[in-house]
Amino acid sequence: MEKVRKILLSLALVFLTFINTSFASNEKPTLKVGMEVNYAPFNFSEVDDKNGGLEVANSPGEFANGYDVTIAKKLADELGMDIEIYKIDWDGLIPALTSGKIDAIVAGMSPTDERLKQIDFTDSYYNASIGVVTRKDSPYTNATNIHDYKDAKITGQLGTFHYDLIDQMDGVKKQQALDSFPTMIAATKAGNIDGYVSDKSGAMIAIYANTDLSYRDFNPEEGFDIDPMLTSIAVGIKKGSPLKNDINNVLKNISQDEQDDIMDHMIKIASFGEDQSKENLTFSQEMQSIWNRYSSLFLKGIVNTLFIAIVSTLLGFLIGLLVAVIRKTEVNKEKNSVGYAIYKIVNFILGAYVEIFRGTPMMVQSVIIFYGLKQYFGVDLSTMFAAILIVSVNTGAYLSEVVRGGINSINKGQFEACKALGMTHWQTMKNVVVPQAVKTIIPSLGNEFVINIKDTSVLNVISVTELFFMSKSVAGSTYQYFPTYLITALIYFILTFAITRILLVVEKRMSGKEYILESSTGVKNVNN
Repeated sequence: MEKVRKILLSLALVFLTFINTSFASNEKPTLKVGMEVNYAPFNFSEVDDKNGGLEVANSPGEFANGYDVTIAKKLADELGMDIEIYKIDWDGLIPALTSGKIDAIVAGMSPTDERLKQIDFTDSYYNASIGVVTRKDSPYTNATNIHDYKDAKITGQLGTFHYDLIDQMDGVKKQQALDSFPTMIAATKAGNIDGYVSDKSGAMIAIYANTDLSYRDFNPEEGFDIDPMLTSIAVGIKKGSPLKNDINNVLKNISQDEQDDIMDHMIKIASFGEDQSKENLTFSQEMQSIWNRYSSLFLKGIVNTLFIAIVSTLLGFLIGLLVAVIRKTEVNKEKNSVGYAIYKIVNFILGAYVEIFRGTPMMVQSVIIFYGLKQYFGVDLSTMFAAILIVSVNTGAYLSEVVRGGINSINKGQFEACKALGMTHWQTMKNVVVPQAVKTIIPSLGNEFVINIKDTSVLNVISVTELFFMSKSVAGSTYQYFPTYLITALIYFILTFAITRILLVVEKRMSGKEYILESSTGVKNVNN
């Protein structure tokens, strides 16, 4: 009987092993793809999947669509892989790839010499034609070649070969490169510049959304002299990645006609308000239309912004309080030489922390912490955790000095009185000094909270889906820069104004009792 039991147990173990192996073998690997999700028609944001978009992995409730998304889906299908789309700011795409956060960049990116030093590229999956966008009433609207823009103020997108092409245009006034197409559109419409260099597909979307703009492209003899490699759009992958050959095998089966059909289809989908005449909309109607279409993304951005600001301000206050109290501690060198040495080391470390985080921009800190930890130490932080960590330690550095100032404002007589009563340093701080210091710094704490609401905007560099990053997606998807950011500005104003009023009420309630200094050894509590 015992032998039968052992045999049955062995068979059960073999069966379970077989089942586990079968399930494991059926699990598809995942292709993690990074893109901006704000560069229509290549990649843009939608609020649902009715047009075939994919939900953004790091922004649930937001859907990515566009030419890049279609190509990425084809690649994953042919390679037998699942796919995840990650929304990443343009400047963060290459760091995200090299650090292993994503497997591939499919974001309308060209394989320039500078980028080839950092990553590899596959064969082309689209070839762009390049021209110039100007206002429709511009004297340069009817230009027949690139040399007809004499004295025109022309720019291009920062970090792209478009900007370098301006040097080929005789007599133009080359302007500072701008960070995105929506920014260039706004500058052109406002008259700050006369136009910008653009690929044709992006220009078509811009013109549809802004009927006061015009686009000119040129015959090869009259246009830009461009290395074909630069006008090709390819998939970015890590150096030496085995994905390169696999992806190339898929891309060679996508014909030029299929590419053109996909692009035409995506231009139609991305065209803002394609079901109505854009020319019939007033400015307020444009804002209303944007809000109606993308309100869920704005609201998601608001929730994330407030969550990060509230949690980070509270944690930052606790960090600042702890740092200030420790640095205010006094250790007698004669009575405790070892404790004094440890205190000096700790004090130096805390002082360095305060100076480093107060002396460097939060955006730089974000890149170092989020991408650096992953690339060099294998520490993979979620974007939300990284956001709270970064803002908390940054806030803590500032508030430690605020708390220290609050502690220094307490009359020294109170310290002496506590010492005379036999209280330890920590008892003095806990029961007498800190409660008064906290009350003194409440306005500064509230001010830091308001600052954090606005400063979360820099976190878009590590793809945190706060309000500003969501607004960039809307602006890049609709090419309606000014109305979109006016909505964003109004939201920020409403948030900060409401919170400021709430903090004033809290301050007044806490001032219901005032402390009057009666002697150098104590205070008297007097009701108003």
